[in-house]
Amino acid sequence: MDQLDRKILGELSRDATQSYAVISAAVGLSAPAVHERVKRMRASGVIKSTVAQLSGPAVGKPLLAFIHVDTAGWGKTAELMALENWPEVEEIHTATGDTCLILKVRVASPHALEGLLSQIYDVKGVRGTRTYMTLSTHLERSVQAGVSEPLEQPGFVKPA
Repeated sequence: MDQLDRKILGELSRDATQSYAVISAAVGLSAPAVHERVKRMRASGVIKSTVAQLSGPAVGKPLLAFIHVDTAGWGKTAELMALENWPEVEEIHTATGDTCLILKVRVASPHALEGLLSQIYDVKGVRGTRTYMTLSTHLERSVQAGVSEPLEQPGFVKPA
């Protein structure tokens, strides 16, 4: 993946409904060249899918929370991975530190969150949870293709 691919991905991550002609003007390539690069990135798995980003409040799920799940043994069991089928669960991450799994969930209310937690406790292997409800969201986006330059540090020699 080169800088042009990253620019194309940047444009797509801002608005995936743009035409190849619009993207081509932004990145300095022809529309057919952009189309070929996008096809290649889809085939290689760089672009996993194109989806609509939904508004939680607009679909009746204004409460966003992160649930740290403590498990008996290794947390990546079939029963726990089946949480991916629950519509409230947006992300599942295995983690280091003082928890086994981190779930990103969206629900209608604190009462709905309580019901979801009750269901999570019924999953075989769950020993405990810690839940963090968000008050407001300042940034929420998908993976970005851009790469930040490393900060200059005393004694750091940048490779040539």
